[in-house]
Amino acid sequence: MKVFFKRFGVGPTAQATVALVLLGASILVARAETITMASTTSTEQSGLFAHMLPAFKQATGIDIKVVAVGTGQAIDMARRGDADVLFVHDTAAEEKFVAEGYAAKRYPVMYNDFVLIGPKNDPAGVKGNDIVAALKKLAAGNVAFVSRGDKSGTDAAERRLWNQTGLGDAGQPLPNEKKGSGYKECGCGMGPALNIAASTGGYVLSDRGTWLSFKNRADMAVLVEGDKRLFNQYGVMVPSAAKFPNLNHTGAQKFVDWVISPAGQSNIASYKIDGEQLFFPNAK
Repeated sequence: MKVFFKRFGVGPTAQATVALVLLGASILVARAETITMASTTSTEQSGLFAHMLPAFKQATGIDIKVVAVGTGQAIDMARRGDADVLFVHDTAAEEKFVAEGYAAKRYPVMYNDFVLIGPKNDPAGVKGNDIVAALKKLAAGNVAFVSRGDKSGTDAAERRLWNQTGLGDAGQPLPNEKKGSGYKECGCGMGPALNIAASTGGYVLSDRGTWLSFKNRADMAVLVEGDKRLFNQYGVMVPSAAKFPNLNHTGAQKFVDWVISPAGQSNIASYKIDGEQLFFPNAK
């Protein structure tokens, strides 16, 4: 740089000005190479992003700042224009987000399933592969059930399942008081909900990924699994450039393109804990 200045006769003041301009340009480039992603706690707490995002950065040079909250909160964040990309798991809410013009397209990315966790001795006798029958037994018994109650994708799935029990009025959401005397909402993420269930000997609906990465299992075990109603699909979206022109749409689309590409899908499939795969890629 000094040789450049000397050769073209650039004085100290001009040198300082040029240096500041170059510094400003480098800062803008750094900002352009960072995107903010609103996502659900399950993708973060399961360890998937710690596995995935370094590979994405290596492929593109782009850093991702993850804000991990419940799916409902993540979607609200994207509605405000506070996220460059949205990665969540509530298909109905995602499709509504697109229909309202907040994104041009929803891309399926991967799936796993929900599981009902509870004490190994199963005092409510719910073990099996029928989640609706299990919830009916929990409502009838005097046992603790920890609900996230945080408008997350898991919370939305749980409410849909409760509504299928027939314990309430047809076509109406099932009131909490009909879900059993032990039903409690924590208003918390998946990890804390699992901790509460473990410490109280209660039952809890969890995504399998977070459960597999959960370390504080006490005497808890998977009691209900395999019901097709427990299918858990994840999708990714880039918020509308028309609504939010100041977002990093280019960087966000690069993430979408990568995560649904063979490289991104292979990365998802390769994430395992104790040899067990947590998520199954199904991008179209």
